[in-house]
Amino acid sequence: MTVSHDAAQAAPGSADTGWFGHPRQLARLFTTEMWERFGYYGMRALLTLYLTKHFLFSDSTTNGLYGGFTALVYLTPLVGGLIADRYLGSKRSVKFGALMMALGYFVLCFGGETAKPHALIDGQRYEVVTENAVDRPTSTGTEKRYLVSGPDKLLIRGNEDGTVSLLAADGTVARSVAKGGFEASGERSPLFTLLLLLGLSLVTVGNGFFKPNISTMVGELYAKGDRRRDAGFTIFYMGINLGSLFSQLLCPLLADTVGWWAGFGLAAVGMVFSWSLIQFDGGRLRGYGEPPAGVKDRSLAIYIGAVLAVPVALFLFQNLMAAKPVEAGEAGILAYVMALPLMGKLLFGTFILAVPVILGYAWKTGNRVEFQMMVAAMVLIVFNTVFWTLFEQAGSSLTLFADRNTDLSIFGWFSISAGQTQFFNAFFIVALAPVMSILWTSLAARGLEPSIPVKFGIALAGVGAGFLFLVWGTRFVGPDYKVAVWWLAGLYLIHSISELCISPVGLSMITKLSLARIVGLMMGVWFLSISVAQYVAGIVAQVASVETVGGQVTNLKVSLDTYTAVFSTIGWAAVIIGVVLLLLAVPLKRLMHGVQ
Repeated sequence: MTVSHDAAQAAPGSADTGWFGHPRQLARLFTTEMWERFGYYGMRALLTLYLTKHFLFSDSTTNGLYGGFTALVYLTPLVGGLIADRYLGSKRSVKFGALMMALGYFVLCFGGETAKPHALIDGQRYEVVTENAVDRPTSTGTEKRYLVSGPDKLLIRGNEDGTVSLLAADGTVARSVAKGGFEASGERSPLFTLLLLLGLSLVTVGNGFFKPNISTMVGELYAKGDRRRDAGFTIFYMGINLGSLFSQLLCPLLADTVGWWAGFGLAAVGMVFSWSLIQFDGGRLRGYGEPPAGVKDRSLAIYIGAVLAVPVALFLFQNLMAAKPVEAGEAGILAYVMALPLMGKLLFGTFILAVPVILGYAWKTGNRVEFQMMVAAMVLIVFNTVFWTLFEQAGSSLTLFADRNTDLSIFGWFSISAGQTQFFNAFFIVALAPVMSILWTSLAARGLEPSIPVKFGIALAGVGAGFLFLVWGTRFVGPDYKVAVWWLAGLYLIHSISELCISPVGLSMITKLSLARIVGLMMGVWFLSISVAQYVAGIVAQVASVETVGGQVTNLKVSLDTYTAVFSTIGWAAVIIGVVLLLLAVPLKRLMHGVQ
């Protein structure tokens, strides 16, 4: 039989330099991840706005559900990585996960009619009618909400002190509602709400199979000690952002011009493309991501179990939505954790158990050097949690800030939507990833490359600096209480540089510091740390919640002041934590025993 040049590939971990100095297989994995991220980030660009404007959930419910969803998206890789290591293999896991995610995006296309707004005042329900409102991501700025009280339509206006004024047609105050006495909500279809949660559940389970294992396959391309590994992961990471760049422009555009269903539908198409690249690889990935040798095929049972896990995720989302926000009080952190919804208990409990259990396994089965390397990895994973807690405000509080308190005009030529502002991050990653890759390679050749802990410390300080930059910009708002879009772009520029110092480096770090026999599990723990961060990010975003009626804020000054206070606090906290890590860089480097 004649074997093609691509199929007759070198063994995993070879010195192949066929694709710009890297193994040829990196190109296919790069493209696979690009299309998967096209689907995920296209959906993410719409999700928060979809929840607040179509389903009319409050900011608190929206940010809590968004944080819970993104948390589960990063929790399920812990299980998916273990299943791939023990039974399924990375390649089959990636293909199955891609199909489930595509189905999830398709289900999100079915949102039904817009929820009908209403308000509760002193326990009495009133109908709310809208004027100039459209069911799409982009607000027109001319929307008005009226409360119907008998024959009267009273314009709803929020005040800076938290009270609500109901204005008559002549502009006089017909009624004032005390702070906390006005509760806005919406009447939504239980069926379409269920479909929303079902779609998110399918994406959650599918991502668990896809996310850790595509990264593990990239790690297999490089032999131990290959200095191209960091550069390879940085290139791979650029593929992630290349996909998200286009989807974060196109999916919101379709949602605005055609409908929400079109935006989510495009995300589903991208996911199908991702699946096809692995399914029809022409043998180019033979030898990579294969099931472990000598293990009985349990793929059918695994696939059935994954389908059965979907209702479990759906139940967790329903429980999360039913829970009230928890405030940390004098009772302490233990009481706080115990008062969390089931998802919060699951995340914190899993993380608290996973770290000592895995370190105990490393102590028992590895030597002294291997154990110390695992300790260094775990310390960095904890700091990684802090970074993503703040960075992942992008899809929640920063998106809502863009919609409410940002002038989205581009030089007065045209305007972008709030969902499209997330593309700034992807654009800067695509533009800067090659520069950072060249920088790390050049510094490594001179023996000057910063250690991994130093890169992490820079990232943490940088994510804080990005928020402080935006807070500075709020000093220059006009009477409309909106900052120029370039201040938001500046935040994303700083955050993107910070991201390139931690995320691709972190993925590479896991494959270098982990015991070889549990590298997939450790990749899962890496994503578990991001999962905890996503959940906490939702809690932080809930602190920045603003009163809305029918998806619109009732007072833009109150909105601006709320966001400014929260962003300032988390900005300074991140800078301080980043400095602490820089001080710990030297002892951590010793524990890493020369790993760069």
